[in-house]
Amino acid sequence: MFDAIGIAGSGLDTYKTWIDALSDNVANVNTARPMSSPAFQERFIVAQSVEGGADNVGEGVAVTSVALGNPQGRVVYDPGNPLANAQGLVRLPDINLSDQMTALIIAQRAYQANAAVITRAQTAYQAALNIGKPT
Repeated sequence: MFDAIGIAGSGLDTYKTWIDALSDNVANVNTARPMSSPAFQERFIVAQSVEGGADNVGEGVAVTSVALGNPQGRVVYDPGNPLANAQGLVRLPDINLSDQMTALIIAQRAYQANAAVITRAQTAYQAALNIGKPT
């Protein structure tokens, strides 16, 4: 039972990190940069399963790194932007808002599922403690 809580807890940490990265991507989807600077780079969370001990049971998941998207971004003609160069060009991130929102919903649901596992494991543990107690 404690393994379930630990594994689901590692899932909570991983999905929280993913949600944070997606939120950062969504918040910067329209961040313009001058042509001389790199565009905001989309964040991708890289996670890996944590190998188990002697009983060969997995111990959850952990974030191993954060990968970054294309620093070139998209070149957009926006002559009214104060960051635009002489040709009226700026760099925007190469981020698809629809993809980010879809991933955000997936991450949110996975976070909720891991939270439910923890709640149910705690309920089962409490029930086990009450076995044999007079009612």
